[in-house]
Amino acid sequence: MTAVFLDLDGTLMESHPGILESLRHALGSSGHHALAETDLAWMIGPPFDESFRKMGLSDPEAVMAAYREHYRKGGMFDARVYGGVPGALNTLREAGARLYLATAKPHVYARKVTRHFGLAEYMEREFGPELDGTRNWKGDLLAHALAETGEDVAKAVMVGDREHDMAAAKEVGMKSVAVSWGYGNEEEWRDAGAVIDRPEDLKPAIAGLGLQLDAPASSPFVAAGGDVARRA
Repeated sequence: MTAVFLDLDGTLMESHPGILESLRHALGSSGHHALAETDLAWMIGPPFDESFRKMGLSDPEAVMAAYREHYRKGGMFDARVYGGVPGALNTLREAGARLYLATAKPHVYARKVTRHFGLAEYMEREFGPELDGTRNWKGDLLAHALAETGEDVAKAVMVGDREHDMAAAKEVGMKSVAVSWGYGNEEEWRDAGAVIDRPEDLKPAIAGLGLQLDAPASSPFVAAGGDVARRA
């Protein structure tokens, strides 16, 4: 049966309010006031150490520490689950799929978030990097998750909204589905097997990639109500 690895920020949850406020606080309190006033939405998804390098920060450790302090104090809960996500997860689980979290957010935070918002109950296991940066790259994280769970990569799919989700899936030989409601754009989804516009489109899109579910749609990309999914 199919194993579904799910990104968190921008895929299951609209989490930018708390993340961006924590980033602005961290940059401002570290003396980077000009950067704190810029559009930081591009930072949601990839590991922050990678983004801090792109910003050319001289003190990334101090900024990270300030971010984590603010985020722990409440920023992590300034978010919401996207409408339709719980229903889509329940549909997949009822179809026999095994669901796993695969997020770039350190797992010590991710697990608190999923528990708080009622998402943990859908997951077999939850994977994220260590606070020291181990498995920050999602390709390493997926390889680790596959080894830990024993899932067959040929029967697995990564679902996410950013380029690194698709690149990581490709690196380990996993299929991928991009979601359009998160923080990515069409350029980032070029390697995805399918792009979907609604959470309820996830099951037919996965079936359309040739992955087994209990009752795959006969035509996974067409439904009576219109397009179900669109190719990347």
